[in-house]
Amino acid sequence: VDIKKVKTKDGSDGIKVEKWFGTKKELAAVRTVCSHISNMIVGVTNGYEYKMKFVYAHFPINVDCKKSDGSKIKDVIEIRNYLGEKVTRKVQMMDGCEVDRTKEKDEIMVTGNSRESVGTSVSKIQQICQVKHKDIRKYLDGIYCTTKKVIGQ
Repeated sequence: VDIKKVKTKDGSDGIKVEKWFGTKKELAAVRTVCSHISNMIVGVTNGYEYKMKFVYAHFPINVDCKKSDGSKIKDVIEIRNYLGEKVTRKVQMMDGCEVDRTKEKDEIMVTGNSRESVGTSVSKIQQICQVKHKDIRKYLDGIYCTTKKVIGQ
């Protein structure tokens, strides 16, 4: 796989990724490399923003967004009163991700530069609020991702 910085016809910089005589799997890996590079460029220039909503039928879910020790951004989320349980669930965000409440009721926003780390943080929050030992068709309580977007678009 060759990765080169090139000048385009209009004079701007670009990245050229090429693979000669590759098998199907090797060409798929080239496409993956191109996607990662594109996501990194968009993440550094704009950033990613995922919004999540709290869904509950009876017991309101309480959420606190806090800073961990020695951190400058809010990177820990504490979830209380999920299904009326006394257990406090804590989720540590991935490096470079920030979590905060929005102005809308029952909504949080996870932002960061890396699409992979923001998506992983969102999935950790969603998975920690899974209903166990009950009928999941009846108990739909949880925190679910509603929107994924690039900041500024």
